Amino acid sequence: MEKSIFMDHSSTTPVDPLVIEAMLPYFSEKFGNPSTLYAYGREAREGMDNAREQVARSLGAEPDEIFFNSGGTESDNLGIKGVAYARKEKNGHIITTSIEHPAILDTCDHLENEGFEVTILPVDEFGRVSTEELESAMREDTFLVSIGYANHEIGTIQDIKELAKIVHEHDALLHTDAVQAVTKLPVDVKKEGIDLLSLSGHKIYAPKGVGALYVRKGVRIAPTQHGGGHERKLRSGTENVPGIVGLGKAMELGVERLPTDIPRIERMRDRLIKGILDDVEDTYLNGHPERRLPHNAHLRFAHIEGEAIILNLDFMGIAASTGSACTSKSLKASHILLAIGLKPEEAHGSLRLTLGRENTDQDVDAVLDAVPKVVDKLRKMSPLGRKE
Repeated sequence: MEKSIFMDHSSTTPVDPLVIEAMLPYFSEKFGNPSTLYAYGREAREGMDNAREQVARSLGAEPDEIFFNSGGTESDNLGIKGVAYARKEKNGHIITTSIEHPAILDTCDHLENEGFEVTILPVDEFGRVSTEELESAMREDTFLVSIGYANHEIGTIQDIKELAKIVHEHDALLHTDAVQAVTKLPVDVKKEGIDLLSLSGHKIYAPKGVGALYVRKGVRIAPTQHGGGHERKLRSGTENVPGIVGLGKAMELGVERLPTDIPRIERMRDRLIKGILDDVEDTYLNGHPERRLPHNAHLRFAHIEGEAIILNLDFMGIAASTGSACTSKSLKASHILLAIGLKPEEAHGSLRLTLGRENTDQDVDAVLDAVPKVVDKLRKMSPLGRKE
């Protein structure tokens, strides 16, 4: 295969040329420290202020509700720990789900060790959170619920607006990790009742190492990193100005292009799913068949290992994954696939294909040609997949 094909956009994305163009001046002539008062600093600050407006506008938020940081993991930590540490009572109840990103689950585990109580909600076979399960888990001392907007692995989208209603009826706050959702879906924090939202630059064609946390005005939150009092005293540390400028531009472009990019990507995704399910027997779709991210095709193949599929596809010039890039070096079965009811041996046979702007119908054709060949080859080598 002459052309390499990248189909792992849920792990990271190439930086958009227009994003690079917006960033470049802030590496050179506009290199000032935004905390300084003279012209160089004011110039850098203007770039940050513009980016803050771009991010806020993209989410239906106000600029002073956006706090820049290093990415999704820091946003999740700051959102959850920040709300917990801002409480006068150094205990209380947090609810999350069994399919969250490790940045959520490990943060909740940390708080549990500090005396907070955590309830982890189950999900159904598609990865959806039940409103009834959430309602029954809410307690008088529940102060925070953290539920991902859309799952980073199987692509299932939650009904955040309905879940938020339940959370607010019990006077608690809703945090959502929307790292995979922003610019793929229309997200409006005010209309959907979101109190805190995490996002990351490198999932949306901005650079790595930059992200943002939306905090609804009036929500009490404490800093988890101390120092010079940057980001209105919530996140100390000299700001990554070029990255922030890039994040703002990427958010703006993503929302502008959503009506044109997403339907095209969704059509390619549907063709991938249908083609593989039709051509390869004993193959199944993970996640919800309809309420899923428009770029996500997550499939499992009986009798073979996902890692072997990925290595063989890589040899053919196709980049894909089994799931989260953050845990791709782990040999454990995905906690998300186990949570939706798969056995470990079933979970190990999964493949995640996530499309992006630069993918074409020719790329889809190439993957549809390659996957059946790889699966057939691996099944012939496997005692479980070999047909007599």
